[in-house]
Amino acid sequence: MTSDSTGTPAADGTATAPASTASASTAVPPVLVVDFGAQYAQLIARRVREAGLYSEVIPHTATAAEFAERAPRAIVLSGGPSSVYAEGAPRLDPAVFDLGVPMLGICYGFQVMATNFGGSVAHTDNREYGSTPMSVAAEGALLSGQPESQTVWMSHGDSVDTAPEGFAILASTPGTPVAAFENTDLKCAGVQWHPEVLHSEYGQKVIENFLYEVAGLDADWTNSSIIDEQVARIREQVGDKKVICGLSGGVDSAVAAALVHKAVGDQLTCVFVDHGLLRQDERKQVEEDYVSSIGVRLVTVDARETFLGALDGVTDPESKRKIIGREFIRTFEQAAADLVAEAAEGDGAPIEFLVQGTLYPDVVESGGGAGTANIKSHHNVGGLPEDMTFELVEPLRALFKDEVRAIGRELGVPEVIVSRQPFPGPGLGIRIIGAVNEERLDILRRADAIAREELSTAGLDGEIWQCPVVLLADVRSVGVQGDGRTYGHPIVLRPVSSEDAMTADWTRVPYDTLSKISNRITNEVDEINRVVLDITSKPPGTIEWE
Repeated sequence: MTSDSTGTPAADGTATAPASTASASTAVPPVLVVDFGAQYAQLIARRVREAGLYSEVIPHTATAAEFAERAPRAIVLSGGPSSVYAEGAPRLDPAVFDLGVPMLGICYGFQVMATNFGGSVAHTDNREYGSTPMSVAAEGALLSGQPESQTVWMSHGDSVDTAPEGFAILASTPGTPVAAFENTDLKCAGVQWHPEVLHSEYGQKVIENFLYEVAGLDADWTNSSIIDEQVARIREQVGDKKVICGLSGGVDSAVAAALVHKAVGDQLTCVFVDHGLLRQDERKQVEEDYVSSIGVRLVTVDARETFLGALDGVTDPESKRKIIGREFIRTFEQAAADLVAEAAEGDGAPIEFLVQGTLYPDVVESGGGAGTANIKSHHNVGGLPEDMTFELVEPLRALFKDEVRAIGRELGVPEVIVSRQPFPGPGLGIRIIGAVNEERLDILRRADAIAREELSTAGLDGEIWQCPVVLLADVRSVGVQGDGRTYGHPIVLRPVSSEDAMTADWTRVPYDTLSKISNRITNEVDEINRVVLDITSKPPGTIEWE
């Protein structure tokens, strides 16, 4: 089974199935990002990885012993919505500061660090939100190589008014006299602003200066190191046993299969399940493009009748996802049994391992992250049946989407697949708002194909992260077509731009392109008489509607 979803990045969570390989960790000692309920904790982890070091998110409730067990190379304290003085505000085990691990505090984490080392945080009326001018008083190690004046992104009410003894004040803003400080002897530093967001001009430089100059670390998290490590882990886990992989044609499952194939070769058989929820020509793309380039063995299973039967009359999104997850597993179990029966050697050895393209975002959004809420159950995480017999192989579980694409290119996965926009594992089943049936799937396929064709023709494939096309199947609106009254369905276009799907904004598609899409859909798909544009960011909306 594959992820190929549009969820949000993640911490180490577990699938519901008891046989799952639960940890998202790698063998590389991590930079731990402490989640204080921040909107951007996973984004910080991604920025650390961009700097060439492996990172993971850990909840603020973890004990110092749990931190020590992870052997972190550095710790980053995230921001958060609370005041350090508020009752019930997130706390950190004070003994974490005694571990002697280099530490960076950001926003709320900056204030937590200040109070721990004897500084003070004041309640002020000078709240700072959004773009804010900042002045550098002393570069130090943290702000070295940066201009004296720059724009940073703030989001705070309280602020540090006294730096701890031994900490040098590096910067200030009109409303924050102590906007950054450092103690190079302790290898601790902090900033009141959010360097992880693109709005902070030199944000990535701040993070890299902390990692390289303050903490004294060297970059060692590369595509090659990821591949070598995962190949070794797969070989250790699988041994000489057989493996089955659900191949959807999306980048996640394709790269996961390529990694496993590199590790165990012909022990892997890929299974493509045509569940009837695919977009136009997806089966052809998998059977021709991927197999010819990777050389993996592929078996195609036609399970359209089974999936659509199980989804008959179901309208609840969570129920859809869980049904699809269950039917995927049952389909693979049957496929594995059939492969054993057909094996030339006739040894009857069962297939014990199932490869999934689960990503770090899938785990977080399914409630497996560091204190994260269950936004929605991804079919490959929260939707797995409890009595599943496979042990999971999830070589991408610790990775973000952009990392997966880079690894895919290094492994030789076809560019048509590597650069493909994300598509959810449950397919069009969660892009139909309402019950799923053949008629509605056909309507949505035709509309989706038109939208994809026109966006590609307009040269927007590189600008748009993803463009879900959603059928509001249980909604009808009055229209006029051919001088006659119609009562058709609306189609929603949801073009979004994102770096990692943790946050997203709607893409400003040119009006001419939108007009072409709308005209073609309403002219060529008889059942549609209205096309609307979703201009909601994430948050508050998720990328997919269900």
